Amino acid sequence: MEAISIHGDSKAGKWSRLVAACAALVFCSAPSLSVPVDPTSLAQVDPIKAAGPGLQLEELTVQGEALLDQDGQSAQMRNARIPVAARATDRMAPFRSIASKSPSYTAALDCLTEAIYYEAANENVAGKRGVAQVILNRVAHPAYPSSVCGVIYQGWSDPVCQFSYTCDGALARRPLDRLWRQSRDVARAALGGFVEESVGSATHYHADYVLPRWAYQLEKVHVEGRHIFYRFPGRAGRAASFTARWLGREFKPAYDPSRLADTMDAETGAQLADAAPVAPVRHPTDLRADNDVGGRLDTSTGWRLAIPDPTVASSGYRAALQGQGEPRAADGSAGSADGSELQ
Repeated sequence: MEAISIHGDSKAGKWSRLVAACAALVFCSAPSLSVPVDPTSLAQVDPIKAAGPGLQLEELTVQGEALLDQDGQSAQMRNARIPVAARATDRMAPFRSIASKSPSYTAALDCLTEAIYYEAANENVAGKRGVAQVILNRVAHPAYPSSVCGVIYQGWSDPVCQFSYTCDGALARRPLDRLWRQSRDVARAALGGFVEESVGSATHYHADYVLPRWAYQLEKVHVEGRHIFYRFPGRAGRAASFTARWLGREFKPAYDPSRLADTMDAETGAQLADAAPVAPVRHPTDLRADNDVGGRLDTSTGWRLAIPDPTVASSGYRAALQGQGEPRAADGSAGSADGSELQ
């Protein structure tokens, strides 16, 4: 009763084998199918953890200990050996969050123009657009402040800032009109929705004459002029991770040269204190003041200080004294007491 008739069930067996074969074909080809990705899952990726163990956001600068190499030629050679990552297929969304006639737009335009100028004044238009795109990418990334001025001036009052010109005194230099207008045109276009696709989702860049540590931890995506652009690795660098909304207002800190001077004076003072020579031990009979830095007179050689006696001066000195004591003529020329001209 449990035996199955092969002849009686041959048609059903063929169908079952066909269905099984189709299922196997679908299963084997599944990895190549396009599977929708939940954008919210991408947004939860911590970019700092993705970039590498022990990496802190404030360390992603081009200042201080963040630099591996500051020798121009050496840094350029080492930078050139870092491979460029594969180009991403996703595109960054255009930035049009700020109404063009609002006070926030004016502040954002000023901040962005300033950043483009002081960071890339001598770069070509594409290089300037790349800098603007990095700034707007940061505005849209949850790891950074959600305003244009906030991104640019992040850390400006700290020893290490994200954009070095905000804390190194560069703002004291008056911009050149032509390059400032060009930077402003690029900034206006970026705030109006222009996307520089060559840098994609880049959130970092540096000049090719320095080599920061993080150049080996982020993904190199583009080189334009003297600047090298990078994005966060993995999902953190995907366009779907840039989910932050604009803050809704802009604030540009006022330039305060006294704050910079105080900082520089403190740093200079510390350097001078470290480099100050130790004062030599003086002999107890040396009663000179500390600020008396003149040479000492060695009287043991027989030399004696001699000051000329003014009453025994040279003939030229006596003639000058005689001339100064004579009255001047009515026409302003010097004359003798009896009115005759001096010979």
